[in-house]
Amino acid sequence: MPRAKRAKQYRKVMSQYCMNFGFRTPYQVLVDSSILADACRFKMDFVKGLQQNLQAKDIKPLVTTCTMRKLYGSKGEPGVEDAITLGKTFERRRCGHTPETHAEPLPELECLSSCIDPKGSGKNAFHYCLGTNDINTRSYFRGVQGVPLLYISRSVLILEPMAPGSVAQRSRDERAKLRAEILKPGGKRKRDEDDEDDRHGEPIGGKPIKKAKGPNPLSVKKPRKKATDGLPSKPKAKPTTMEGAEGSTPAEGPKRKRKRKSKAKAAVSPNEAAGSAETGESHGVEEAVEA
Repeated sequence: MPRAKRAKQYRKVMSQYCMNFGFRTPYQVLVDSSILADACRFKMDFVKGLQQNLQAKDIKPLVTTCTMRKLYGSKGEPGVEDAITLGKTFERRRCGHTPETHAEPLPELECLSSCIDPKGSGKNAFHYCLGTNDINTRSYFRGVQGVPLLYISRSVLILEPMAPGSVAQRSRDERAKLRAEILKPGGKRKRDEDDEDDRHGEPIGGKPIKKAKGPNPLSVKKPRKKATDGLPSKPKAKPTTMEGAEGSTPAEGPKRKRKRKSKAKAAVSPNEAAGSAETGESHGVEEAVEA
């Protein structure tokens, strides 16, 4: 299983092939005799390795008729029997180079090229992935746009990064899509006055203008409420008079002392009070003479 970093790179590469070159699962993987022989020599689980590197469970390995004819032709060589057995488990891609039309099998590079790029347009017409350990074959198909290349190095199956030609084509396609969206009639509308008001003076680039902000509401101290808040207000006490009648509610503040008059004095009329004063004086004179 590839390491986490390598698996992330492979996932990114295959997503680019899917978005820009129309790849879909199940991925069709054409293999040649060189990678089959190395997979058997290293005793690899080749199909599982393809699934892990292409980040998909739906894999369709394919082998051409010319590749199988070449393996059968070199049957006596060491390791070829295992490669033939592995090749028989894969689906056969009928390239049209039969023994009736071609007495000898075509070179694998020519056969694979007729399958991947039959018109010679430099494009992967049928969205094939290619697995090969031949350096010349890999070098040739780097010039064909949209061909994921796999090879085995030291018993490790590796997916090559996207070739420069494919990267350039991907960039051209993205720029063309962007230009088509910009020039599309009705794609962009004119800005109305309402939009101008909604933007609140923001620049055309969309970068917001920094404005002065208020204090953090969580850091502002809230005013304390008085204890009497929310309670019914008490009626104000009426101020008392100087002589203050009995039963009246005292005024707020220190209490004033009241001078009480005797009931007898309160009951005497003013005339009687004057007469009593004269008699009092006469009685006082008589008491003084007796003394």
